[in-house]
Amino acid sequence: MSSEITTPTGEPNGNGQVLSDLPLAPVSRRTAGDGPETQRPSRDLEAVYDVPVLVSAVLGRSTMQVSQLLKLGRGAVVELDRKAGDPIDIFVNNRLIARGEVVMLDETKLGITMTEIVKSDRNG
Repeated sequence: MSSEITTPTGEPNGNGQVLSDLPLAPVSRRTAGDGPETQRPSRDLEAVYDVPVLVSAVLGRSTMQVSQLLKLGRGAVVELDRKAGDPIDIFVNNRLIARGEVVMLDETKLGITMTEIVKSDRNG
C-alpha cells in the first residue's frame, strides 16, 4: 500500500510532485478503563489518509509597528529572530510538529530535512 501524500483527488501535492513515501507505524490508543496501552495498526487511520493538511515551514519571525510595515518596499530587508543556519519550525495546520533544515532539491526548488520531532503537550 502506498503512503504518498496526495490531494483529495488522488493527485500528487499541488506542485505536481509526490512529497514522500512515509513509513506507517502502529498507533497507540488508550481508552477509559484500559490497562496498559494497546497497539492498533495504523490502518485504523485509513479513513483520514486523504484529508489535506497545511504544512508550513517558518524561517523566522519579526515584530514591527504598522507604520514600519507600510514603509517597506521592494528591496527592504526584514530582520528575523533567527540566525542563518538555525533550524526552522515546521507546522502542520498551525501546530508545531518538527524542526528542520532547508535543503536545495534542484536549481529552483527548496525542501526541508526534518531533524527533530517536537513532542506535543497533549501526548504527555
